[in-house]
Amino acid sequence: MLITKATADGIREGRITTQYRRWDAPRVKAGGTQLTPAGLIRFTRVTRVPDLAKVSDRAAKVAGFKDADALRKMLRPRDPDAPRRERSAKGGEHVYRIQVEWAGEDPRLALREAAPGDDDLADLVRRLDRLDKRPTGVWTVDVLMWIRDNPRVVSKVLAAERGVDLLPLKVDIRKLKALGLTISHDVGYELSPRGAAYLEWRTAQG
Repeated sequence: MLITKATADGIREGRITTQYRRWDAPRVKAGGTQLTPAGLIRFTRVTRVPDLAKVSDRAAKVAGFKDADALRKMLRPRDPDAPRRERSAKGGEHVYRIQVEWAGEDPRLALREAAPGDDDLADLVRRLDRLDKRPTGVWTVDVLMWIRDNPRVVSKVLAAERGVDLLPLKVDIRKLKALGLTISHDVGYELSPRGAAYLEWRTAQG
């Protein structure tokens, strides 16, 4: 479920406690969690909204909207015959109310500061070796080395130097971030302490 940084910040602060989505069927379930730019959030309840016209201004405001009309406008069904610029981006037959709460800091924050022990290093080798097993060949150590040598350099420069498309490269770097190896900045990336320790150990192995 796409959650913007502004919305995630509102959930963290307790100002936003619900979200609404137009789906054919629920895509999240109560008890599930999701990482956002403001940390981990938890879905506490998911219910179908039978009549969107009955949603109050108060209910819309705790979802991050000015009023109920603004919420209903965002949730209006897609009109396939409307000009592209006027189409709603929201599809699905039903409207769902998702109650949310902040569940804690991004667990990767603590992970990336932790020095990897022997078991951690062995686990990272297994995980990164699996990522390297694709038709385009190995890439994880190369990307880590580039980030180490070029901290906070815009990712499109890395994509150009590697001769790859930008979006797939960003997906790859997110995979490294999920393992606690990199840190994302407004511009570019840098190795986390965990990533630097892993790369130093891995390159020393030859």
